[in-house]
Amino acid sequence: MTAIDTGTEDLRAEIDSGVAVITMNRPDRRNAFSPAMVSALGAVLAQVETDDAVGCVVLTGAGGAFCAGGDVKSMAAPAADRENGAGPSLDARIHRQRLNQRATSGRLWSMPKPTIAAIGGPAAGAGLSLALACDLRYAASGAVLTTAFAKVAFAGDYGGTWFLTQLVGSSKAKELYYFSERLSATEAERLGIVNAVFPPVDFEREVMERARRLAQGPSIAYRYMKENLNRAVAGELGECMDLEVTHHAHTGLTEDHREAAQAFVDKREPRFRGR
Repeated sequence: MTAIDTGTEDLRAEIDSGVAVITMNRPDRRNAFSPAMVSALGAVLAQVETDDAVGCVVLTGAGGAFCAGGDVKSMAAPAADRENGAGPSLDARIHRQRLNQRATSGRLWSMPKPTIAAIGGPAAGAGLSLALACDLRYAASGAVLTTAFAKVAFAGDYGGTWFLTQLVGSSKAKELYYFSERLSATEAERLGIVNAVFPPVDFEREVMERARRLAQGPSIAYRYMKENLNRAVAGELGECMDLEVTHHAHTGLTEDHREAAQAFVDKREPRFRGR
């Protein structure tokens, strides 16, 4: 296991058997965002995206929660600063958040490696958005999910409106945003928001077992598979099919493909090397 220096106690990260485990670490605030946390998250995601030792990324939270999103308790202070003319301008704040959203939820969605949200407890607001940005979501049976934004009169951020619409459709996404109702893990699984629900005692083992399988899988194939699937969400059919052909032909030339074909003939498990 190799620790990654995040530069802040608000975020922990380590590489374990090819899996980068990134832990949001403000348990006293249910892992609500801090400037240090979201800045470090963007930097760590950029680092693991290009690290050949990492085949899969798991995002989780400390202390029994996933992430509460924005720190509501601290929201009043910036408002007072703005009234006094202090702090960055509205335009500057919008630009900074645009950059951070692309570096965090945007990178979880687009990086050419499988990403997993391990939702061991409450996931709300922008915290839920981060989970939705991941390729897969697994939840502990006691976890609760909510968009939460309407409760604090926010429209929503970190891509959650787009991600949720892809998963549940426009009408259901609007309902979940408008009413901000709390969803149990079981209900979230029924809606297709989470992929599976596990008992708390088995949760970490089940998630890491899947993450290690992905980390040991055919990384080149995963890279293009993920791009194909992401483009399929909003892309035109013909363009997606053309790109599939290009990626399929490319992966057919890899050592991993030849090894998998030989392993099939030999009736054994393939040994992928990412080449």
